[in-house]
This record gives sequence, structure tokens and C-alpha cells, in this order.
Amino acid sequence: MSEALPRRRGASVVTGYAAVALLGLAACAPSKPKTAPTPMNDPRVGLKAGLFDAGEAISNMKVVAKAVSPPGFLGITNSDLAFTGKYAIQGNYNGPVIWDISNPAKPTLVVAYTCPASQNDISVYKNLMFMSAEANNGRVDCKPGGVPDPVSKERMRGVRVFDISDIRNPKLIANVQTCRGSHTHTVLEDPKDKDNVYIYVSGSSGIRSAGELEGCADVASADANSSRLRIEIIKVPLANPASAAVVGRANIFAGLGAAPGHGLSDADKEAAAKTLATAKAAGAFIAKNPQSGAEMVVPPQVIRPMLDSVMKARGGTTVNAADSTAVRGMAQGAVTRMFAGAAGGGGRGGERSQCHDITVYPALGLAGGACEGHGLLLDISNPTAPVRLDAAADSNFAYWHSATFNNDGTQMLFSDEWGGGSSPKCRAGDKPEWGANAIFSIVNKKLVFKSYYKIPTVQSSNENCVAHNGSLIPIPGRDVMVQSWYQGGISVFDWTDPSKPKEIASFDRGPVDSTRMAMGGSWSVYWYNGAIVSSEIARGLDVAELVPSEFISQNEIDAANTVKWDYLNAQGQPKISWPPSFALAKAYTDQLERKGCVAPAKISEIRSSISSAEKSSGAARNATLTKLVTDVEASRGCDPKKTDLLKKALQDLQTLAM
Repeated sequence: MSEALPRRRGASVVTGYAAVALLGLAACAPSKPKTAPTPMNDPRVGLKAGLFDAGEAISNMKVVAKAVSPPGFLGITNSDLAFTGKYAIQGNYNGPVIWDISNPAKPTLVVAYTCPASQNDISVYKNLMFMSAEANNGRVDCKPGGVPDPVSKERMRGVRVFDISDIRNPKLIANVQTCRGSHTHTVLEDPKDKDNVYIYVSGSSGIRSAGELEGCADVASADANSSRLRIEIIKVPLANPASAAVVGRANIFAGLGAAPGHGLSDADKEAAAKTLATAKAAGAFIAKNPQSGAEMVVPPQVIRPMLDSVMKARGGTTVNAADSTAVRGMAQGAVTRMFAGAAGGGGRGGERSQCHDITVYPALGLAGGACEGHGLLLDISNPTAPVRLDAAADSNFAYWHSATFNNDGTQMLFSDEWGGGSSPKCRAGDKPEWGANAIFSIVNKKLVFKSYYKIPTVQSSNENCVAHNGSLIPIPGRDVMVQSWYQGGISVFDWTDPSKPKEIASFDRGPVDSTRMAMGGSWSVYWYNGAIVSSEIARGLDVAELVPSEFISQNEIDAANTVKWDYLNAQGQPKISWPPSFALAKAYTDQLERKGCVAPAKISEIRSSISSAEKSSGAARNATLTKLVTDVEASRGCDPKKTDLLKKALQDLQTLAM
């Protein structure tokens, strides 16, 4: 197992008590960062708040459209995105919303399909759409209202399958139930199997009872029948997708130890102290966190049954001051038992290794598993039996959330959703390596840590902000990614050098609300056929595009836009290839110039020859390109790899000229 940093004691595993985790770990916080976080004079700092009239800051990008969610879906959380043909399909907790983005500057609503659940993350494959359901409110018939019974065959927790041959009328054809529901899922297309697609299910909620779904078992993970520490694998027969079913439960976590973690940042400690002082003044029940020794507010769900019990023991019908005094004396014991119970249960408390998200790269037979406490590198050559190749653990990471490969599969980026996505984690008092990305090189099928990347600005305490979902932008010869940061906005950064990632473009709004933390911002943002499409949690859909800058040329943008996909699931990462084009050759020339080791006169000569070849045809074009290939070789000493890419681009154009 490789580790980015030495292990330290992990953070609290009492995930059901957000206030406990916030207030109770102050004493475990590490020392202050050695360097202060980033510039306060960034234009993203201090933007005006508002839902539809917030201040905006944009750099090296242009927002071309802002589509508002339709009635019944506006104000309900927008989640992940998938793309097929000219359509963007946006998850929403009330159901999928389908947009026509054939004109990216004017997205038009196709249909908003009511089917409440959480998170309703979306994927596609040709005429099929898949949607995750995890919370208890999901129904097999997609109707609203939830399922009131604690055990019910009407409840849907798993992956739904839709036929979208008629995209205006999605047809639900299957509900594949899983033991932990589906928080997210990943569609895997096995190059060796054209008859089926596979779905890796990432479910992190509680395990269902066997009474609701046969085969589910909330028992110790060492038990072969246990539903813990497993990812469920669904097979979808393309000839009969309605027969989709779970075909495997893979344990890719065996042997992993408890995950390391960190305590509170300076900003968290300051906020916790204010919250504690306010709670004390209001008469809240206070106890000490048995792990840290710090004072904490005892959660109401712990106090209420104790008050009720004391009241009934004296024959009362309402709680009085004496009851409260008695319970204050009992609160510490209850909290101590609460933490002991969370850490017990056959080791369950240490089993924070369900996957939040898995990104597959079928062309390489690899996958990256962002699995709560660890980042995993997987061999998926057998889709129903993934094998762990390596695991990374990092005390700077709180929650391994998602993964992205670079195009040649030599690097992998993991994001850390510290705070769960609903907390402000980009404040001046938050360390830059917390809630960030960790970039690894893949060397002999092992993960080798290189660096962190976090947006180089600060956000307010009213903005949920942390690393979230993104994808590669197909800039040839470079590793460039666009990524969402919730209310931290959108960031485009270059990680070609994994040790020195650098932001090259951004877009951000002010907070949704100036008086409190209100959810909003970009849930996910992906590049698709020239458009940068962002799912805005509180507002709708944003569409943007890159503009030329000192970091990226128009030729690089034009070359990226020659890449066209029929559909895209960002977690089913496609191998990017560029068709022959003069834009491609010009882009590589720009990159040689940017490196600064080819004489300006030589760059000018190459550009002139490319322009001459583009304007000519037939034998004349071929002759110009032939000479140019030879001339370019003279620049090899500057950057051999880039020179070879430019030569290949020119040779491909020669083939077209013949």
C-alpha cells in the first residue's frame, strides 16, 4: 500500500452527528499551516450575494448561457450530468431534467421527468439511461410521497434503468435493487464484451434488512455473506436491458487499515467556538468529546429520549427543570456510550471504505476508486471481478470523493470532499491541502504522490466550497481539467506537470445568501463537444467556453473542439484521440513557442509553412508538408515529445492530402 503522507489518527467516524464532528475534534487539530493561504485580492473574493443577481468574476472563460431549472425542479438540488447526442441530462432530486444543447448558447428544456430520490445521478449508454437512488424516499413507481413503512417492497434503493429511445418520453424499464442503495454509479463498457454493459454501484448508506431485500446482511465484514465492504456489480444485457441484475459483490477493501485523517482547521475552530458559546448561552446540553476532550453540544436526538424517560419515571407529562437537571448529569455518560458504540460493532466504525465514486478507463483496463478513506487503483480487465492494485491513504484527506485519469493513464487525480459538500471549506483559515485534489503518478501500477491542487482563492463562511466533479478538456499534448468547487465556482487547471498544477481559467459567483450558509454552486462541470457544462445546484445549468489567454491559444481550443463524442459519462472515461487537422499542428507549434526554447524566427517559419500548406491542396500541399516534417526535426532538442507530436500531426495531414 502506498501512502501520500504518514498516517495519523483518523477523524471521528460518527458521521450521523455533524455537530459532534465539528465541535468535538478541536483538540486533535494539527499545527497551523506553514504558509498562509492564497491572495485575498483575487476578484472572486467578496462578490455580492444573490440567487439570480449574485456578483460574478470570470477569467479566461466566457459564460454563454444560464438556463434556469423548470418549475417543480427549481430550488430542488441539481446533481450530476451525462450527455448523449445533442442532449445534456441533469440529475435533480425530483428526477432527471433533459436539455437540448445543440446550440450551447441557448439550452432548451426537452423534458423534466418526475422521479424523486437522492441523488438521482445520471449515466447513459446509447438508448439507455441509468439513475441512482439511495435515500428511503425512492419508490419503484417513481411517484412522489416516499414510502412510510420501515420495510417495504415499494421502496427503491439501487439503480433505475430507462429506455430513452424517445428522449422526450423516458420509459422506466427496470429497478435494480441493491443492499446499500446507489449514491453514485459507473457504467463500464468492457471492450471484450459487446453484449452487455456493467454498472459499478457505490452505496454508502445503511444496509437494508433482509426482509426488504433478500441477501442483505449487516454483519461483520469477515463474514462471506456480509454486505459491508463490497461494491455491487450490475450486468445489463443490451438485448434485454429490463433483465438487468446484480451479478457480483466485489470486496476491493480487504486488508485496508483505518484511514488517517485530520482535525479542524483554524476557521473551523473559530466557528466551533462561536457555536459552542451561543449554545451555552441558550442552555444547550454540553459534554466532552471522549476522543478529543473538547466540549461539544450533545445532539438533540440523544437528549430527547433521556428527558422523556426521566419525565415518565416520575409520572410526569411535561418536562420540568428538575428533569433537565437530572439529564445534564447523565449527558456525559450518554455521549461516551455514543462514541463507543460508533467505534464498536465488530469494527464497523473503522470501515469507512465504501466507494463514493469509481472512474473506469476501459481502454486501459484500469479504474480509480475514490473510496471514502482511501484512493484505489483497480484492474478491471475482468469487469465482474475488479482487483485492487494499490491503495493510497493521506492524513490531509477527509473523504476520497472522485477520481480522474490523465489521457495516457500515467497520472491520476483524486478529490477530497472534506465537509461533505455542504460546508465552507475554502476559507482563509482552511489549509490549502485540505478539501483539495491529490495528484499521483502511476508507476508500475503503484500510486506515487506528486502534489495538491486547490483553487487559489478564498471563499466566505456562507459558501459551501470543496473539490468536486470535473473532467478533462481535450487540449492536445497537455493535461487540462475543468472542475466544480460548489460555491467556489469552476476552475480550469493544467496538471501536465503533476508536481506543479496551475489554474488557467475560472468562473465564480457570490454566495447564494449573504446572511447564512445556503447550498448552491457547481455540483459537476464537464467538457462535452466544445461546451463546458455546469450543473448549478440552486439555479439550473450554466454553459461556458474557453477564450484565448496567455495560458491557452485559440489553436489549442480549436484542436480540442475537433474531438466529438456520441455520448459521455465522465466516470466512464474515454480515450481521447484527435482527428487530423491544421488546428492540431498549430496547437503543437504554439506549445513549442510557449516553452521558449525554439527561436522565434523558427516558430514563425513553421507557422508560415503550415499556413501555406493549409491554403494549398494536392501535390503542392503534400510537398509543403513533407519539407515541414524535415524542418520541424531541427526543433527536437527543445522538446522531443512535443516535436514528435507535431511531426505526427503533419504526417497525418500528408495522408489526407494524398
